Amino acid sequence: MPLSTDSLQAWLDYWTTVHVTAIDLGLERVLPVAQALDVLTPNAKVFTVAGTNGKGSTTTTLASMLHAADYQVGLYQSPHIFSFNERVRLNGIQVDDATLIAAFAQVEQARQQCQLSLSFFEATTLAAFYIFKQQGCNVWVLEVGLGGRLDVVNIIDPDVAVITNIGLDHVDWLGDSIEKIAYEKAGIIRPHIPVIFAGAQDLPQAIADKVVQEHATLYQYQQDYFIHLNEQDWQLATSALTLNLPHGQLAQMNQAAAVMAILASGLQVTQMQLAQGIRAAQLAGRFEVREFRGRRIVLDVAHNPHGVMFLQQQLALYLQKNPEIQRVYAVFSMLEDKDIQGVVQLLTDTVEKWYIAPLHVVRACSITWLQDQLVGQDVSVSASIQQSFVQALQQASQQDLILVCGSFHTLEAVWEYLLNGNE
Repeated sequence: MPLSTDSLQAWLDYWTTVHVTAIDLGLERVLPVAQALDVLTPNAKVFTVAGTNGKGSTTTTLASMLHAADYQVGLYQSPHIFSFNERVRLNGIQVDDATLIAAFAQVEQARQQCQLSLSFFEATTLAAFYIFKQQGCNVWVLEVGLGGRLDVVNIIDPDVAVITNIGLDHVDWLGDSIEKIAYEKAGIIRPHIPVIFAGAQDLPQAIADKVVQEHATLYQYQQDYFIHLNEQDWQLATSALTLNLPHGQLAQMNQAAAVMAILASGLQVTQMQLAQGIRAAQLAGRFEVREFRGRRIVLDVAHNPHGVMFLQQQLALYLQKNPEIQRVYAVFSMLEDKDIQGVVQLLTDTVEKWYIAPLHVVRACSITWLQDQLVGQDVSVSASIQQSFVQALQQASQQDLILVCGSFHTLEAVWEYLLNGNE
């Protein structure tokens, strides 16, 4: 237990020391602690969302629409951008330090009672579940951290499972093929529940097999539901209904998955409440457009080829609507276990100049490796992301766009710069 039990940071530091590794997929250790906390069978409707990209937008939209319908909604997401409290929200509001600290104390008590170690992610996820139970949330919206089958979030049986898409990411942990990764994501599927597959791709066989095995009901994008985009709004169409919905700040594909999950859940939500939730749903770092010192900035957490392809689509639409923009400058860095080459190749035709720096975190890509991937490009190297950002600001004109992407950590550094009064 941390020396200062009334300090959130002390608790967070403590949870990094309890278990031998930061990532340890498997549910054997965490289940007894969850049982001791009595969080395994919540008296709530549970939505679990897995996938390679789009989980954050989907869970945010789900929670926003359900809150608009007056449900008591607990939302769990990861990772956070700047503050750990972002990971746990009650009716759209981040929990405060005191609530987290009290939950951590309960998790630690249960852990010691079971004489088991927990990783940082396991302990903090259990704390979120404990908070949702204590606060009487009648809807839990849960974002899977890594994979699905062996992720700690999967100790809770969902009433509705959403799989946003399958891409090659975390291959060291999940496998080096779409089918292997799909097998892990399909682990969130339970008997007889609705399953939303929102990927704009062929349904992986591993998911199809799991649906059949569990006698689940599948709703597949571009098979069972469709999106039609209009200038003023967009439509979600199934064989049974057509809904006219407003453009929100998040991607329609992910918002459509969230709407389908609610329709399949049996919860009572009106079309007006769906629309209200879509308008209100915001998520930092998902094509977030900012203006700063007269410069336009887009912050996006895209960190793998699949995510960057979607970023490119949004960027193309944005540039089309803003034809005065002449150049795109990128403030960029990535983690070493990501497909850096694949990301760079997708962006080279768009980015005029790269401002790169090392991330000062575990798993950071070396600056030498980053430079090797950008041979032939116009590259400026700094000691930190914040220095890269300042340099891009100084060199960009009002007709340029600064794109910040590559990692949550890249965005975090820029957020910190903005937050510390530099604006």
